[in-house]
Amino acid sequence: MSQRSDLTSSESVDRLRLIVRVARMYHERGMRQSEIAGVLGLSQAGVSRLLRSATDLGVIRTIVVAPPGIHSDLEDALAERYQLTDVVVLDGDEVPEHPRTLLRALGSAAASYLETAFRPGDLIGVSTWSETLLAAVEAMQPARAPGAAQVVQLMGGIGDPHSQVQATRLTARLAELTGGTPLFVRAPGLVGSAEARLSLLRDPAVLEVSQAWQQLSAVLVGIGSLQPSPLLQLSGNAVADEEIARLRALGAVGDICQRFFDENGVHVDAGLGERTIGISVDQLRMVPRRIAVAGGERKYTAVRAAIRGRWITALVTDITTARRLVDEPVRSAPGG
Repeated sequence: MSQRSDLTSSESVDRLRLIVRVARMYHERGMRQSEIAGVLGLSQAGVSRLLRSATDLGVIRTIVVAPPGIHSDLEDALAERYQLTDVVVLDGDEVPEHPRTLLRALGSAAASYLETAFRPGDLIGVSTWSETLLAAVEAMQPARAPGAAQVVQLMGGIGDPHSQVQATRLTARLAELTGGTPLFVRAPGLVGSAEARLSLLRDPAVLEVSQAWQQLSAVLVGIGSLQPSPLLQLSGNAVADEEIARLRALGAVGDICQRFFDENGVHVDAGLGERTIGISVDQLRMVPRRIAVAGGERKYTAVRAAIRGRWITALVTDITTARRLVDEPVRSAPGG
């Protein structure tokens, strides 16, 4: 700047000395601009101009120091690399040894994020066969502002009564927390044939839900590995072992709402789509905000595939998973 290039003159040196003095009085001693003006015999506008000059010259430098446990740099790096709108990284240099410890920790981290993630009037879809999401919803506090319009279950489920209660509770509780009305899928998540699925989709109760899937503004989902979770296995919606083997042969590594994908995030069907009562791939991808909560060694490949394939727009995960993802070479999915 011109002030830097002219510092050999005594006038410029004196001015720079005054700039530094004013900056120290303001930032180090905590004096108000009016007090500085009185002490130095300047106008308050003159003090303000000197402080602006201090910033322009680099005399005052603003830095942001994240407190322990906050990983903003890592979150920003992960968001930029994979074009995510939001990333929340759970603190801790080591993934907890016990999966349930990680599950609860992820749920707690997600709860804090979700308390401010939704907007008034949102139509929220929720993947109910996820213990991590259940932990998140159980840890959430009720919204203080006007809430969501509706919370919609994203996949059917009739099976083990205890598991069904868990899924219903997740939808109902999220609706209560966000101020929305719950809408349940009163049908199995996986049926025996395409004909059975089409018949159920014509039922007025199921038709209402399928129409709601097309209007969602946000979804909250888990990311599954190819091996179903214990909750899903109990639900009656788990894919049979022979179908898992067929999916694996086709390259599938994970799923969201029982919609499977390979390591690049490309959709892999294996004939299951025509038997699934749940949000479709196209409906899911149309949702503007798609928030996933997942982490840990067992799910790493599935999480990586989901973000490669643009299945999600926001991710809550653990620090070890986040670091591995940032270190991965970027690979674009050839389609979806």
